[in-house]
Amino acid sequence: MRIAFVGLGVMGYPMAGYLAKSDHDVVVYNRTAAKADAWCAEFTGTSADSPAGAAESADMVFVCVGNDDDVREVVLGDHGVLGAMRDGAVVVDHTTASASIAREIHAAAASRDIGFLDAPLSGGQAGAENGQLTIMVGGDEATFAAAEPVMDCYAKAITRIGPAGNGQLAKMVNQICIAGVVQGLAEGLSFAKHAGLDPDLLMEAISKGAAQSWQMENRWQTMVQDEFDFGFAVDWMRKDLKIALEEAERNGTTLQMTELVDKFYAEVQAMGGSRWDTSSLIARLL
Repeated sequence: MRIAFVGLGVMGYPMAGYLAKSDHDVVVYNRTAAKADAWCAEFTGTSADSPAGAAESADMVFVCVGNDDDVREVVLGDHGVLGAMRDGAVVVDHTTASASIAREIHAAAASRDIGFLDAPLSGGQAGAENGQLTIMVGGDEATFAAAEPVMDCYAKAITRIGPAGNGQLAKMVNQICIAGVVQGLAEGLSFAKHAGLDPDLLMEAISKGAAQSWQMENRWQTMVQDEFDFGFAVDWMRKDLKIALEEAERNGTTLQMTELVDKFYAEVQAMGGSRWDTSSLIARLL
């Protein structure tokens, strides 16, 4: 299959690599051309000088950029992919963005007989590098059926949640839940330290019970060691929580915990932790 991949950040770079290693014909575009050149040196594929150039003749176009404005530019802009795509092709947007931009692009794509899926990711950089991402998808069933086998190159779980926009709404739920779990773990580990508990024995006791979580299994050691120079950055989490809080204001949901944890992440940023992993919430407490 001929595939275009737009956006070679910490997620997109390895994801595009998995597509190339699965014998797809991959053309990449990245705003910083040096990153595209590096990708082409590492994997089998070519680069284009614009999103539209990458999308010409593509069966599927994958997008993984920063925010709503970036998505709008690379998909709907003067040099965006939509204007260059053939009828019947598919756009899959892996950016974590708003449900409204997903619906906007879905409508624009449908007017051109082009399929569209909003398909945000969970699993972070490690999930992308290991081909073990979880993908939440919004869009129609036929488009999903066409794209699912391709996304499977870098995913461990892919679920269609419903129509366009629902993938992004599901990702908001994902981030809301993570925020609460990380804050609870941070407070628990801080309490344990002040109480003089041995963290290894503590985790042995509680990590297989009802308190168990992915965050506990994968982050407790680095949290107690005050190590955060890896993982999903605080800046990215605040961007995602802002999207969720704005959507909550529109639909009338009260997100008291999410608002509070977002403020705590702002404190971490003020400590110099903008690029620290989200588990750095504990840094406020130690």
